[in-house]
Amino acid sequence: MKSFVIGKNDAGQRLDKFLRKAVPGLPVSLLYKAIRQKDIKINKGRCHPGDQLSEGDTLTVYLPDDLFTAKPYPFLNAGAELAVVYEDAHILICNKPQGLLVHQGDGHSPDTLILRIQRYLYQKGEWDPALEHSFSPALCHRIDRNTSGIVIAAKTFEALKILTEKIRERQVTKLYLAILHGIPQKKSGTLKGYLRKNENAGKVEVSKNPFPGGKTALTKYRIIESREGKSLVEAELLTGRTHQIRAQFAAIGHPLWGDAKYGSSRENKQLDNRQALCAYKVVFSFTGPAGPLDYLCGRSFEIPPPFGWQQSD
Repeated sequence: MKSFVIGKNDAGQRLDKFLRKAVPGLPVSLLYKAIRQKDIKINKGRCHPGDQLSEGDTLTVYLPDDLFTAKPYPFLNAGAELAVVYEDAHILICNKPQGLLVHQGDGHSPDTLILRIQRYLYQKGEWDPALEHSFSPALCHRIDRNTSGIVIAAKTFEALKILTEKIRERQVTKLYLAILHGIPQKKSGTLKGYLRKNENAGKVEVSKNPFPGGKTALTKYRIIESREGKSLVEAELLTGRTHQIRAQFAAIGHPLWGDAKYGSSRENKQLDNRQALCAYKVVFSFTGPAGPLDYLCGRSFEIPPPFGWQQSD
């Protein structure tokens, strides 16, 4: 038997979703069976899978103790290096290095950006998974493994809920810098196309016209400077598709510098196939209330690009 007192970061969740996170060793079939048989109670009363938890509720689970056996924290095996751009009680903005996964993939990498963030907050004493039950610091969005730059993480469940909604509603602007092969004909514009992920090839297919499985992709851009057959470009994603910036610029004949997947392997071999793409700036432009995150409205955070491009005077 185990009891949970619902805290602020656990409140507002469905009972079944909370338990699946708080007791990862509990099989889903046993979870619903235990609820039906009244082996799980909220405030000593009967409950249902969809019941919403409130702060201060006491949840009692009458199941074998071995289901609650603590497991080693995987984040303690992650790297300790973390480039923090900004941090407060609600959020953490960091600069992800190129080559680091943001989340664990199918290979269950022991070192990812979110695991590094969790290790950092745990060692600072700001987060203890044993006390939170179900909440873990989480990323509000993601970038590709080989893209470097700004990623926003939430330290609280409320911040995560607010920011994921604001990002979905395009009230958080994310800007990228890229170096292109060649010089695009138009100095600025919006690339429009249709993208479809090809799982076997590990890349996306691009078309100017709609085609089966293709999703609309819009990328706004402006050329900052061009020289020596290369162009430094600022890009803004108006949609969020896999490899969108890389695939769309390659489709107009200007692949990213260092991107062998969508460009030329021969041309990029000397660059170790390290694509010149960085999420360098984020702007919080809320158009409505953001609760405890209202203070972020109008603020922006920026990092220097890692390419070593020196703009001409």
